[in-house]
Amino acid sequence: MRTTGTPVVKDLVLVGGGHAHVSVLRRFGMKPLPGLRLTLIARDVHTPYSGMLPGHVAGLYTHDDCHIDLGPLARFAGARLYHAEVEGLDLRERRVLVAGRPPVAFDLLSINAGSRPRTVDVPGAAEHALAVKPIDAFLRRWEALVARVESSNGPFRICVVGGGAGGVELALSTQHRLRGVLASRGDDPARVRYTLLTRGPEILPTHNPGVRARFVRVLAERGIDLRVDHAVVEVTAAEVRSAGRDPVPADAVLWVTDAAAPAWAGAAGLAVDEHGFIRVDACLQSVSHPGVFAAGDNAALPDPRPKSGVFAVRQGPVLADNLRRAATGQPLRAYRAQRHFLGLISTGDRYAVASRGDWSAEGALLWRWKDWIDRRFMRRFNELPAMAGGDGPALAAGLADGEAIRELSTLAMRCGGCGAKVGATVLSRVIQRLPVAGARRDDVLIGLDAPDDCAMYAVPPGRALVQSVDYFRAFLDDTYTFGRIAANHALGDLFAMGAEPQSALAIATVPYGRERVVEESLYELLAGALATLEPTGAVLAGGHSSEGAELAFGLVVNGLVDPDATWRKGGLRPGDALVLTKPIGTGTLFAADMRHRAKGRWVDAAIASMVLSSQAAAKCLRRHGATACTDVTGFGLLGHLVEMTRASDVDASLWIEAVPLLDGAAETVALGILSSLQPQNLRLRRGVRDPETVGRHPRYPLLFDPQTAGGLLAGVPAAAAASCVAELRSLGYVAAAVIGAVERRSEAEAPIAIDVRA
Repeated sequence: MRTTGTPVVKDLVLVGGGHAHVSVLRRFGMKPLPGLRLTLIARDVHTPYSGMLPGHVAGLYTHDDCHIDLGPLARFAGARLYHAEVEGLDLRERRVLVAGRPPVAFDLLSINAGSRPRTVDVPGAAEHALAVKPIDAFLRRWEALVARVESSNGPFRICVVGGGAGGVELALSTQHRLRGVLASRGDDPARVRYTLLTRGPEILPTHNPGVRARFVRVLAERGIDLRVDHAVVEVTAAEVRSAGRDPVPADAVLWVTDAAAPAWAGAAGLAVDEHGFIRVDACLQSVSHPGVFAAGDNAALPDPRPKSGVFAVRQGPVLADNLRRAATGQPLRAYRAQRHFLGLISTGDRYAVASRGDWSAEGALLWRWKDWIDRRFMRRFNELPAMAGGDGPALAAGLADGEAIRELSTLAMRCGGCGAKVGATVLSRVIQRLPVAGARRDDVLIGLDAPDDCAMYAVPPGRALVQSVDYFRAFLDDTYTFGRIAANHALGDLFAMGAEPQSALAIATVPYGRERVVEESLYELLAGALATLEPTGAVLAGGHSSEGAELAFGLVVNGLVDPDATWRKGGLRPGDALVLTKPIGTGTLFAADMRHRAKGRWVDAAIASMVLSSQAAAKCLRRHGATACTDVTGFGLLGHLVEMTRASDVDASLWIEAVPLLDGAAETVALGILSSLQPQNLRLRRGVRDPETVGRHPRYPLLFDPQTAGGLLAGVPAAAAASCVAELRSLGYVAAAVIGAVERRSEAEAPIAIDVRA
């Protein structure tokens, strides 16, 4: 996390990672505005660049070539990245409603979430057609379609619906890819047959006649059957039907028609046009709700423009400037759309047609020019510059309401001790918002439903109370998700002992800020913790909260266990298989994330692993007769295994190639990016035999990588290990694996032998 020490005064929330918003993020990263907190809510952590999408589909670009990685970009901007989908807006309370998490409060809101082809008006289109947007879903289904074509026999008929630039490019690029795939296998590329349908009398209606004539010729040369005046009225599993025309047989339908707006904008009360797009003024601000902005496909401008990425790219700098101006109370500036712009439309291969006004041209040189322009654009966001200083006093000076100014005046001098506690009013409001009153257990005698000076627990007969505590600084900017992970990390100790979670006490430190900001931060933390605690049967019984320089959170967790069935680290037996339930690598990945070197999808996968509870894994291990167990956390896999072998008086063979890794962990370690705890953990190499030899293996550093909310490491009887791993994978622990074996104690001083063979 980027910590500035400046209290949060206002919240700017960006909905969507579109072309305009990536420019906003880059500009705020280069020149931050202290006191303004940015939050990006994005359904995808990799934003596709529309200009390179046809080349990617055609096989000319890789995924990373044509996607902007929002993870490093958001961190560069100091923005919180929430990987989630927006479901609606509460404009009265100024909150964004987000699927699967608490609402996100805003002072300023900007919407650049893209659009989707309109399918609702055509029966069967949503069920049977492959829409080009959302692009991530299209790319997944496109690869499945490639596989279908490869496995098919005889003619394969593809119908593309939409005669604009997008439809023409998609027809040519997908045909190029499919024919190339078939030719590379010795199959007949001509058996892929294309039809392009457009409802108007001509293709490319927004381009000049010269461009249209060139593409009519190219389509004919490629054997694509162009049919104009085909207004599609229905799509079935086998054909496309147009008004007054014969049906067009189709084994697959690609849908690239007019854009459709998300319904939630208009449903929330924003002024929208007849198609549902947000009506904005010349400054890109909502005409009905000041403080709400929109850009790209989501915006309906006073001077309408086509739904094209070229306009969103040009809107980005103006939008960034106006959001800064709105935050500081300055006049906004107008966006003036270009009347004529250069269009470079690819023909599927390394060839392009240029269009500007009434001029057109074509050739391979134009494609190389387009490729150079596109790659230069991508470098601006994937190769980030150094950050400059911010304009500190500007935000406070621009605040309009006196209450905010009075709050700010109290933030400069903060008390310690009990004076640092979160105020009683804020704390009371947070507790009222949390669903704790209905969450009760008979053995929690006093909890948050009737708070007192202490929580009180009863321990049922025949059970023992086990207790653990964990607390650490935030390592990601998503407060709710951090609360989920912190709770899961703390509960891991209970699951490692075979205990049933009973209750928890929370310890929270939230950054200084306005009262509303402090309340939202504390609420998101505790809501995240409850989202993890409740499914395990544990209740939140109380805790302590305070303000501090940075976000930190932890919990004291209590569990109940049969004293005679408790797992201990010292229970390993010779002949046991070592089973690990989750992959490792969180330490290096988040160290890389801090340096803007981790891909967003790597961090996203690591978070998914960390929020995965180990409760079901512990029950599975119990069913398969596990003899000993621990959770893999701060000391790393090797450190915790050394603890188990020494407590059990055994040796172990660790099969390094069998240890599952999180995506990207091997890459970041190869770059020399390691956790700050790594040097201390490396001292545990004295538990490894022949560390000089095995230490040359590229995976070796990951054995010492500290884990947050890591998996369980257990000894399982060898005969049950395979079925145990199979069940773990069926329960969602898809990387679970046998990673070694327990052996009798030898004369060797070091208990761990690392087998580096594949």
